[in-house]
Amino acid sequence: MSGCPSTESLHAEIKTCTICSTHLPLGPRPIVQFSSRSRILIIGQAPGTKVHASGVPWDDDSGDRLRDWLGLQKEAFYDPNKVALMPMGFCYPGKTKGGDAPPRKECAPAWHDRILGKLPRGRLTLLVGTFAQAQYLPQAKKLSLTERVRQGQHQSEALGPVIPLPHPSWRVRMWMKRNPWYEEEVLPALRQRVAQI
Repeated sequence: MSGCPSTESLHAEIKTCTICSTHLPLGPRPIVQFSSRSRILIIGQAPGTKVHASGVPWDDDSGDRLRDWLGLQKEAFYDPNKVALMPMGFCYPGKTKGGDAPPRKECAPAWHDRILGKLPRGRLTLLVGTFAQAQYLPQAKKLSLTERVRQGQHQSEALGPVIPLPHPSWRVRMWMKRNPWYEEEVLPALRQRVAQI
């Protein structure tokens, strides 16, 4: 269809994006995964240095933890016909005092709607971390992360039904110790839902 780029051409366009290159300490390297058949959409934060180096999304300890939470092996996780990986910022944003800087604000408005337009309806969407939840669940911003996760499925105006998850960085271990219900109740139900899809 004229005026409607294919998934492949959209990937190519994203790959050459330099919209915020002057703010990126390691330069642009947009990292995203999707196809028109992705049944699960994971909206995360932004690549870290390891992912920037490899060019593979979630190719770090956080990714290992996330795959464990979902009950997915790498083969399925990295199959774009099964899983779309769309961070809030596509490139490594640099460091701040407390760790990695927040995702660049240019990415989501520039690319998210275009990618979402390529994905199938009825998919499962997971909002991983507070940046994705702030973008797609603004009505829940007064809730703590714990309250958002505990409520389970939410409704996003842009995405439909979504499930918020904490970010699976090393810091989440303390949160999980304080909230044992996450491992006991949320993760088994999440794995079952992912397996059904």
